[in-house]
Order: sequence, then structure tokens, then C-alpha cells
Amino acid sequence: MPHFFDDPAALAPPQVLKQPLSDGSFVLRSPEALQPYARCVGEWLEQWAAQTPEATAFAERDAQGGWRRLTWAQTRRAVGSVAQALLGLHLPPGRPVVVLSDNSLDHLILMLAALHIGRPICTVSSAYCRLTQDFSKISHILEMLDPALLYASDGAVYGPAIRACDRDAVVVLGQGVDRVPGAFPYDALTAVHEGPGVMKAFAELMPDHHAKYLLTSGSTGHPKVAINTHRMLCANQQMMKQTWRFLKDEKPVLLDWLPWSHTFGGNHNLNMVLAHGGTLYIDEGRPMPGLIEKTVRSLQEVKPNLLFNVPRGFDMLLPYLEQDLHLAREVLQGLKVVFYAAAALPAATWHRLQAVASQVRDTPLWFTTSWGSTETAPAVTTAHWKLDGAGNIGLPLPGVDLKFIPNGEKLELRVRGVSVFPGYRHNPRLTAEAFDEEGFYKIGDAGLLADPDRPEKGVLFNGRVAEDFKLTTGTWVSVGTLRLKLVSALSPLATDAVITGHDRDQIGAIVFLSAAAQALPPAQLRGHVGEALHRLKLEGGGSSQAVGRVLLSTQAPSPDAGEITDKGYVNQRAVLNRRAADVTVLYTDPGDARVVLAP
Repeated sequence: MPHFFDDPAALAPPQVLKQPLSDGSFVLRSPEALQPYARCVGEWLEQWAAQTPEATAFAERDAQGGWRRLTWAQTRRAVGSVAQALLGLHLPPGRPVVVLSDNSLDHLILMLAALHIGRPICTVSSAYCRLTQDFSKISHILEMLDPALLYASDGAVYGPAIRACDRDAVVVLGQGVDRVPGAFPYDALTAVHEGPGVMKAFAELMPDHHAKYLLTSGSTGHPKVAINTHRMLCANQQMMKQTWRFLKDEKPVLLDWLPWSHTFGGNHNLNMVLAHGGTLYIDEGRPMPGLIEKTVRSLQEVKPNLLFNVPRGFDMLLPYLEQDLHLAREVLQGLKVVFYAAAALPAATWHRLQAVASQVRDTPLWFTTSWGSTETAPAVTTAHWKLDGAGNIGLPLPGVDLKFIPNGEKLELRVRGVSVFPGYRHNPRLTAEAFDEEGFYKIGDAGLLADPDRPEKGVLFNGRVAEDFKLTTGTWVSVGTLRLKLVSALSPLATDAVITGHDRDQIGAIVFLSAAAQALPPAQLRGHVGEALHRLKLEGGGSSQAVGRVLLSTQAPSPDAGEITDKGYVNQRAVLNRRAADVTVLYTDPGDARVVLAP
């Protein structure tokens, strides 16, 4: 009997067409044509409410620590009520519904209701309101979005930001309505009875109507509003369905914390559940000390069959699995897929995950990844076969063209297809700059074929096009490759790193320390780091692969400061700009307690 990842009934075989072009570039595309897909996101909800009305669709923790569950039928009824309420508010056309708070069932119902009647929705990271008293960023964001309706879960938490921004918008609050003058309680929306206007608006929806607006900064640090259409979202799930063929027989069950303000959680994961009639448990935990324990508890209860996370999430989860094989067995035994975002999983994390899985499972566990962006809804490629290690981002999905263009020392990747966005909202200049003359989206990443003679072996992620630099010696430094080597060499002491050395004669790095590293005595930590740098130097590769000095940082990269990209990896440029003083210390003050020099 073949393993799961060798079964063509479960996963599409790795096949690709390569089209060489006269200028030295080439295009990869799937030989499989994209099949018909849903007209709009709401068609999925209508389908499962009719076919599996009593199956659990969504759940979240209640105040007593149990699960508040919604069946597909209950979800559809709630969506109908809120959609009718939105119609009754006679909101100005062309202006979105904007959500300021975290994932929740109320948030979900409002989102689906807006999508059902053709009202675009945008979820903004809650950190712009919760974790600061400086509301200038959220004020700028709301000015760009110009919302017709603002929703937040709690007026006590989000009221100060809403009042400070003073937008001409209907305000709906889950609780604490008295904190914002004129606000409506969310319960008033759910109390409305659905009328014929909901299905009339639903019938008028077209695939190219705007579904969502997602904020993305890429490497610039300045928010842009990416348009996501219903066509993009629905086509992308059809692409995944044709590649992950097992989804037609095994509905996805997820425990997921990934925020709906980003495309990984809000489009890839949530839409996979919607498209296939699965179940999504909203995880109250996070990959953070004090919160990862909640994730561990929920994993034991839910026992998902798909596990999606970012590299830091797996780093935080691993110690619990390694120290408790009974827990590891409960969590890993029923899993079909372990999926990490993009190519940024350090090799050491990969091997630790495999080692734990081999102790508690009779069959190998499939580790895989995908690659894409907010502007591509999101998946462009997926690795739908057994990988030997991290770094391979797979092959193009059906319906997508992936172009490789020589750019300096790298091959720049560009994307064209039905899941690529039409542009940035109200920004024709940025939209024009985002595409080349052939209509390919310039995503800004680099890649290369794992085997130039066998393109079906997949694409290796090769960092950002603009990240690489030269030392003053003239040596080119491949930042993406070296960063992963460094983090793996420092495992389990480092969660991530950024590479320094532009206009200098030696490579350095800012290393973000793990909780385990921070618990060590300073002298012991410095000794371990020095040994790791020495081992890395002995591996060879010359000055382009030798990290001569590092600065140890206990301050993790901040997503809200733009230090983490929408694809889940460290934004090299943003970190170096924000921490320029640390880079100066790294090269000028070897006596600083945070600086470690290679032996």
C-alpha cells in the first residue's frame, strides 16, 4: 500500500511544463487545466448548509472553557440575519465593512454576511488598536479604507481608537456599547429576520466583484490596500482542491490561531474549511509564552487532521511534544498534513519535527509548504509530494504561470493567473508598478529550480530579490540562504535572524533568542553561540558564508512594525532600518554584552 504522499488519488503527481524564452527567462505551469470554480465565497456556505446542515462548521472557546459551536445550518441562519441587517442600514456604496478585532465567531458571521451580499470587508490587525496609545497608524489606515461600518468586539478595548479616529461610519460593538456614542450592539444585527433582499443581492454577485481588502506592506513598511475578488479566492481553493485531492474525501479539521487580517489565516485556511465543508476551531492560544499552553490543550481536544502554522509556532510547540510523547502521539497520530508558511522553516526545526513524529506514528508524516502572497489569494505553488527538507516551495498550481527572470545574481519570480489581484485600491500608480508589460505580478521574491534538468523536482526559495548585498571586499552575500544556515546552526537558541554587512567587510547578524536561550546563564549562552559560529565557519563556503559577529536580541521581530512580512518571514530591510543602532553596536562595540564574535 503506497504512503499517503505517494498516492495519486490523494495528491496530484508532481508534473510541470517548462517554457524557455528567448531572453533567458522561462515559465513554469501545471499541465493540468484549472477546473470550474465557485462564483463567490457564499456559494460554499449555501452548499454545506444544504448538504451537511447539522455538521459542526465553526467553534470557539466559551467563558466556561468549553466550545461554543455553530453547525453549517446555524452559520447560514446567522449570516442571513446579519446580511439583512447590513442591507437595512443602507450603507453608502463602495465603502467596506472594517473589523478591528481578533478572530471570533461574531467576526466570522459579520465577514460571511458582508461577502454574501457583495459588501467588501477588511480585517485590520487588532494590534493597531490594542497594543498602543498612538492611534496615528490606525487613523491613516481608516482614512485609506473609508469604512461604511466599523466592528470591534469590545468598546472598552477598541473604543479609544474608534473615538480617536472619528470616522463617519456606523459602529457595531460586541460589548461595551456605552464606550462609543451612537454605537450599535452586535446582537441587534443577529436579531433581524432575513428577507428576500439577501438572496437578491447574493444572486447579483459576480466573480470580479471585490470580496476583501487586505493590508500589505511587503518590504516597504507602508500599508497598501490589496483588492481580493471573489474570483481570486474561489479559484485559489479550486487550485488546491485539484492538487490536494484527498480533500474531496476527508474534510479539513483545523485548530487555527492565524489572524484573518493576513492572507494565510483569512484566505488559505478559513477558505479551505468553507470550500470543503470542514470544521474550524478558533484557537485562543498563540506562539507566545503564556499562550502556547492554550494551543497545546486545544490540540489535545480537537485532534485536527491539518496543522497549519508559521515557523515560530512550531518552534514554540516542539518542546511540549519532545518532552511528552503521550501528548505528541495525541497531537500527531491523526494528522494528515503539517504545513508551514513559505520556505522559512529552519532545517533544525524540520528535523526535530520529523524525529518526534517518527516516535509516535507508524507511517511517515507529510510535511509540506506553499508559497504566495496577499496579492495572489494566496497560494501560487505547493509542494504536493514528500520533501527531503525545508526550502522547496513546490510547483505552480493549475491556472498559474510562474516566470523566472534573470536579475543580477538571482532569478526573480513573477506570477500571472486568475488568482492574481487586479491592483491596489485607489492607487493606480502602485498598481501599474506592480505588474510588468506582460501582466505578470512582480512579487519581489527569487527562486531557482531544485534540479535544472528535472523541473518537476520543484522550486527552491531564494530570498527577496532586493535583500542580497556585497561586502566591501566585493563578495556577494545570499541573505536568504545564509539566514537559514545560521538559524539552524544556532538551534535551539535562535528563533530567527537578520544578516548584516552591507558596505562592511564582514558578515554579521542580529539573532533573535529563543526562550530556552534566554533562560541560560549569559556566559554559557555566549559560549554556545561562539561554538555555533565556529562550526558554521568550518562548513566552508568562504567569506560569503562566514558570519563573523552576532548581536543577541531578546526583542522578537514585530509584525506591527513591519518586521515580519505577510508571508511570515523576517523583513530584512525593515529590521535593519528599525534597529540601525543595534547594527552600529554590532560593528563598533565588541565589548557590548550582547555581541559575540566568531572564534
